[in-house]
Amino acid sequence: MTDWTAFAAITGVVLALLLALARLSTSTSTPTASDAAADIDAEATSDVDPGGRRADGTRRPTSDAAGSESAAQRESARNPPPDPAVGVGARAVPTEDAYAPADLPPGALLLNVLLSQGLFATLLVFAAWWTRLPATALGLDPAVSPRLLAAGVGLGVALWVGNYLAGRLGERAGVDAAEGFRAALAPDSAREWALLLFAVLPLVALFEEFLFRAALVGALSAGFPVSPWLLAVGSSVAFALGHGAQGRVGMAVTGVLGFALAAGFVLTGSLAVVVVAHYLVNALEFVVHERPSAGEG
Repeated sequence: MTDWTAFAAITGVVLALLLALARLSTSTSTPTASDAAADIDAEATSDVDPGGRRADGTRRPTSDAAGSESAAQRESARNPPPDPAVGVGARAVPTEDAYAPADLPPGALLLNVLLSQGLFATLLVFAAWWTRLPATALGLDPAVSPRLLAAGVGLGVALWVGNYLAGRLGERAGVDAAEGFRAALAPDSAREWALLLFAVLPLVALFEEFLFRAALVGALSAGFPVSPWLLAVGSSVAFALGHGAQGRVGMAVTGVLGFALAAGFVLTGSLAVVVVAHYLVNALEFVVHERPSAGEG
């Protein structure tokens, strides 16, 4: 007999852990250039009294040279010199992004995502097996028809196009989405591209669709008297909160994409459709925006 309550509880724990990690990552920010400039200004004035004298009784220099030096320091803080450790072909991670793990190479970040997502996915699969969840409640069908696969491809391409056009409109309106995390994951070699496209992104799509669509929408609507459309709204909000590293604009766009994927799941009843669509959205995002230019090799 299916234990719907136990599965719902385990799903809630996985979701809470995922959102907590997302919250923790967005609260860990790197110092910005404006912070550095503020520190220089604070150091320049902390030992000067309102009368212009320092703590040791001497008067603060007022020469043009001193003023020029202070201005140069502030300008240097606002526009720091390039890091010599960063190669010409490397992509800078904007410090305005709350989650910009620039101290780790893309390969290490990709492996980190692979392991963390794999751990959560394994926990959910075990929960579904342990509670004897029917495969149909999760949208699983061993015989996926070509029509459903084509529907997934069409949905994924349509969502990416909509996301791309929304991004262009946002740029024209002066609204920029935080893209530092995507840039940090951008591969630097053919091996990393293979790891991203054939391991990391498929696992991310599979896990997130299993959690946010199959579990939170399919299983809960099958086991409890709740409308799947109401669950689709709730799961989309959670989906947006889980992508806090993309900034507020990115979270809003992600929430809309999440609801579109949830709608696709409800209408087709197939997990494969939304997994394929989710993978294509992510893969196209990297290939189009982060592919190396001809000069980068």
